[in-house]
Amino acid sequence: MNGGFLERDLELDRLAAAVRDAVGGAGSVVLVLGEAGIGKSSLVRALPGVLPAEARLLVGHCDDLTTGRPLGPLRDLVGRIGTELARAVRDAGDRQRVYEALHAELARAPHPTVLVVEDVHWADDASLDALRYLVRRVERLPAVVVLTYRDDELSRGHPLRQLLGQVSGAARVHRLPLARLSRDAVTTLSETASLDPAQVYAVTSGNPFYVAEVVAAGGTGEVPPTVVDAVLARLRGLDDAARDALEQLAVVPSAVQRSLVDALLPGEDGALAAAEQHGLLEVTADRVAFRHEIIRRAVADSLPAARRIALDRAVLAALMAAPDTDRSRIVHHAAAAGDLDAIARFGPGAARDAARAGAHREAAAHLRLVLHRREHYGPRELADLLEQFAVESYTIGDSGAAVAAQRDAVELRRGLGDLRALGADLRWLSRIHWWAGDADAAQSAAREALRVLERAGDERLLALALSNTAQLRMLSDENGRAIEFGERAIVLARAAGDAAILSHALNNVGSARWRSGDPSGQRQLEESLEVALGAGEVEHACRAYANIIWFLLDLLRFDEADRFLSPAIELADRAEYLGFLTYLQVELALRKFAAGDWTTAERYARLGADVFPPARCPALTVLARVRIRRGDTGGTELLDQAWQIALGTRELQRTGPVAAARAEAAWLRGDRAGVVAAAEWVHARARRLAAPPHRAELGYWLTKAGRPVPPDDSGHPYALQAAGQWDKAARLWRDAGCPYEHAAALAESPDPAVKLGALTTLDGLGAVPLARLVRAELRELGVRRVPRGPHAATRRNPAGLTDRQLQVVRCLVDGMTNPEIADRLVVSVRTVDNHVRAVLEKLDAPTRRAAARRAVELGLLSRDET
Repeated sequence: MNGGFLERDLELDRLAAAVRDAVGGAGSVVLVLGEAGIGKSSLVRALPGVLPAEARLLVGHCDDLTTGRPLGPLRDLVGRIGTELARAVRDAGDRQRVYEALHAELARAPHPTVLVVEDVHWADDASLDALRYLVRRVERLPAVVVLTYRDDELSRGHPLRQLLGQVSGAARVHRLPLARLSRDAVTTLSETASLDPAQVYAVTSGNPFYVAEVVAAGGTGEVPPTVVDAVLARLRGLDDAARDALEQLAVVPSAVQRSLVDALLPGEDGALAAAEQHGLLEVTADRVAFRHEIIRRAVADSLPAARRIALDRAVLAALMAAPDTDRSRIVHHAAAAGDLDAIARFGPGAARDAARAGAHREAAAHLRLVLHRREHYGPRELADLLEQFAVESYTIGDSGAAVAAQRDAVELRRGLGDLRALGADLRWLSRIHWWAGDADAAQSAAREALRVLERAGDERLLALALSNTAQLRMLSDENGRAIEFGERAIVLARAAGDAAILSHALNNVGSARWRSGDPSGQRQLEESLEVALGAGEVEHACRAYANIIWFLLDLLRFDEADRFLSPAIELADRAEYLGFLTYLQVELALRKFAAGDWTTAERYARLGADVFPPARCPALTVLARVRIRRGDTGGTELLDQAWQIALGTRELQRTGPVAAARAEAAWLRGDRAGVVAAAEWVHARARRLAAPPHRAELGYWLTKAGRPVPPDDSGHPYALQAAGQWDKAARLWRDAGCPYEHAAALAESPDPAVKLGALTTLDGLGAVPLARLVRAELRELGVRRVPRGPHAATRRNPAGLTDRQLQVVRCLVDGMTNPEIADRLVVSVRTVDNHVRAVLEKLDAPTRRAAARRAVELGLLSRDET
């Protein structure tokens, strides 16, 4: 019996409709989400009954391994897919080949394909990257990509969140949050076993899997006290051989291939058949799997530790004896069995396999296990492993682990006498420190790297270290020194014919020149871009794009920035350089923020809110400024986070924007002392370093707070406003396409008519705090009929929810299920399903919990409702 088939008609209909749309090439992504046991797998199993006859269904699974199998769900498809994709997946080293083969597999089919990836919350990095590639292109394919996941297991930093963020931007995406069964459905199921429906509902809360287990364990009218007891009660009807077989299989957190089953349980087909008859296993010709992960976990968790270790050792022995075994599986069971020698033997290889496939999170996890056994390796091999771990940790955003590992590698290199290796590791340590937000440590490591490499006799590495030093000096606004180091690097890079280092050095020198007011810097930056693109050095091309765009945004040359943004994002997207893609998306958020498109700015800024510090700082600043300008809560807290990051970098390009945002926030709340405290010392640094954009904006806020500043002849609109030339500033803001700043400048006019025009713009933007100040000024000027602002309901409902949808949001905040919402609102469950879907779409939220959080963030609910 499976309760998951009840009350799922709507979801099946939507899946079938998505497949029909895909027939004409209008592909889509379907998210099936909910807690464990809610019926996600049951829905997938029911799919063949509603799909068109010509549709092809491919199902892959992600496993709850300590370190996931690289491309695990795609490996499951081998045997049902074309030769090219199968070969690419088996090799896994060429990610672009995998992506293109996957795309071709879904594009070439004469009939629509439904690709299901189950339990994507357990997906490895390589699988997530492949899915990211696919979901951005699926709209032009005759395919539907179905992703099932447990939304209640997604922490703030969960790797799946970035994929879900990209899915939210897809042209066609369907969200199917699965609700628990209604009381009526539980009553229907309970009656078949003569159980008390109220008791069953009390134990299960309507979770379909739990209901099915409780009912299956019943028959005497007694409901087990817990669901785990209900699952284990199913085992009591089995003989010892069947229970032993179940326990052995339970320690393998995935479907078990038939060859491994035969090795672990020779001659036990009868035991497997008995477990299958009891509804515990699903047995096919090529694999054996538990009917549900909850059953496997219940059995595994019931085992004494000694028994479980013995069972893991049996699996480990079988895997090590088999040819071509996935080394990640060996390491998983070696760790569970406590076999340190096996971890030391197979762990480094498993990490290399994962890194080649792009599964960097899994590679880091393997290496973390390996490095717990440092005594197994000599100093040189251990230094190599530490360096690999630092690289993988850097790649996945774990700055603390990356710094610690690279420091240890450097200390080992000191004792090995290899100046070349030591210098290279010091240069890399410098880079990691900068990325982690520690400018002082980055400079220190860079200086030592130069000292070492000056004696090492490797001019290529010396050029790299010089360029790294130039970058750090440029970022610290030491432009003269940056140019000096960078030009030395350019000479060496040209002599070595190394396009990557040449592009890097040209970038640093060009940035330093442009930042110091030399227009030739822009030409040098564009040369850096041309060199990188010509040599196929995508990483350096992305960096050149990022710096060019950043400077153009700083200089309010938005139309020029737009010309670079699109090709830059397209390049990073196509090449799967996700770090640079995120950084460029944050720059797009800055651009949209300046244009007054705050909703879009928020959407892109959220993509960078939990990543590496150089992108996170501006992302948090955009999110904070949108909230502050709208009068929403939470802006100050976000600015505090951004400020801590900015202080660690010691870079004016970070501290300047955050200080300006803090000053603006203080001004809007009437705190003049707060304005001065936020802006004064950063303004002094901006004046000392001759940085016009930051100097002008911070000087403007200080002037607003009554603190005089020296005249600023930069011609920046903020400098003009500080000098009382609001009209000239307004024209510049208008020409640049900055509606908020344009309105703010107009609002400084003594003419009430001009102020009223500014007020109209501010109301249109939803800029409540500044609009409130302008209204107060109009009343002080004696204007009798000051227009009222937008209706309170409109201000508090920027997502455009209907009254009924607001009621549904309140229920989501209370944690109610769809049937419970239907009871409260006296509507059908189907109607609630539709409202919930609309709420998720309008709030750009992947889950019900995220929608509830978003509603609170937007101030959609009154204080007593939260």
